[in-house]
Amino acid sequence: MHPDNKNIGPYLFKQLRKANKELAPHILETNRGIQTIDFSNPKAVLELNRAILLNDYSLNWYDIPKGYLAPAIPGRADYILYLKDFLNTDKQAQGLDVGTGANFIYPLLGGSLFNWKMKGVDIDPKAVQNANLLLEKNTHLKGFLSAIYQQQRAQIFEGAILPGEQYDFTMCNPPFYSSEKEAFKATKEKSKNLKLKEVERNFAGQSNELWCNGGEALFIKRMVKESVHFKDQVGWFTTLVSKSEHLPKIRKQLEKLKAEHKTVDMSQGNKKSRFLAWRFKE
Repeated sequence: MHPDNKNIGPYLFKQLRKANKELAPHILETNRGIQTIDFSNPKAVLELNRAILLNDYSLNWYDIPKGYLAPAIPGRADYILYLKDFLNTDKQAQGLDVGTGANFIYPLLGGSLFNWKMKGVDIDPKAVQNANLLLEKNTHLKGFLSAIYQQQRAQIFEGAILPGEQYDFTMCNPPFYSSEKEAFKATKEKSKNLKLKEVERNFAGQSNELWCNGGEALFIKRMVKESVHFKDQVGWFTTLVSKSEHLPKIRKQLEKLKAEHKTVDMSQGNKKSRFLAWRFKE
């Protein structure tokens, strides 16, 4: 994890339970006397992450509609923290979160940690409605965060970056799978490894949050292609890339477009992750 991540050490369940009383019934104790939760239980995962946001990120209220993606806060915070290092600026950065989701997590973290001015966009009106509800409940963030509905479902930046707008960066956590079938298969295998009887995603998620035609690689290639048209309005375009094997083809496309690009590696425990950043020199 990033050295400044608030959850770099063990979870402080005594504090977290105080911040969110709904977490208490989900706290378990291992044979070694270590407190934890059942990470295969979506409700437990949601209550843990709600507690983290209330306790560590100064939120007054947090909730998401049933069935929507519940983000793992430490990993999401790492993207924000490493991005801050990458931008290497102390000014109040302005950013765009593509596919912000009902959880609205990147704007919330960027606003809480660095007072960034951020706009989240999403093709799901219910997700945008919840993002705006989060802003209503956390009024200290309302002045510099916003969420809008992306009406042009076939586009990524068109309709999201408006004429005259300028952004220091864009960020994105793209859909991971190429189809519902692939997503279900992965969940089934994970459930089998965890020895669960029922197949259930512990972080939940709607279809547009989890899969799209062509999966992650094609989505990012579309993003790269579209970004050319907004090169004068954005300092750095960035996106998470979950599978390292996708990088060579994406880099090849970036080089073809004569874009400068860099990859920033991150890790949480045994999990390796990264984000790709690019910009156009001219």
